[in-house]
Amino acid sequence: MQDYIRKRVLDICSYILESKATVRQAAVVFGVSKSTVHKDMTERLPSINKKYAAKIKEILEFNKAERHLRGGEATRKKYQEMAE
Repeated sequence: MQDYIRKRVLDICSYILESKATVRQAAVVFGVSKSTVHKDMTERLPSINKKYAAKIKEILEFNKAERHLRGGEATRKKYQEMAE
């Protein structure tokens, strides 16, 4: 693995651990695609640090389980703003 990729993986990992960010939020902050963040966290991180990979997996699973609620909240806000 090239050094810049390894550094990016660890940087994204620490950002997600600190902020409990979603893949989409991390992608925006680091200027990469959601696919890149996902691949970094699910495929590359375990080969670098298994302990961090397990923590990241928990966060990503929680965010995935909660995403339908976030989408519903966004829609509710949109229609509330339109009604005002």
